[in-house]
Amino acid sequence: MRLLHTMLRVGDLEKSIQFYTEVLGMTLLRRKDYPEGEFTLAFLGYGDEADTTVLELTYNWGQSEYDLGNGYGHIAIEVDDVYQAADAIQAAGGKILRPAGPMNAGTTIIAFVADPDGYQIELIGAK
Repeated sequence: MRLLHTMLRVGDLEKSIQFYTEVLGMTLLRRKDYPEGEFTLAFLGYGDEADTTVLELTYNWGQSEYDLGNGYGHIAIEVDDVYQAADAIQAAGGKILRPAGPMNAGTTIIAFVADPDGYQIELIGAK
């Protein structure tokens, strides 16, 4: 068994693809419209789906926003330098929710950013 993907529902697929590719450096691996179901799926990641877990963005046609609820936590991405990554994300127009620095109960360097729909993404320094 292996983890294949995580799915997020998004309100503006083009804006989300742009964020995940241009701001977070993922690659758009595949995209497909499903006219009968009135939705589009886009798969993005840092490597081939055969080898890595990827992110599935689901756009339900005509749905522009979602209530994120209080059960969702975050997606975590490992980066070489959290300070540098957070600065680059902010320079590219990304929203920083928590600046880079040590976590409150330890020494691991983290930061939090938000995607265009408000989903939180944690940046964690490589060990």
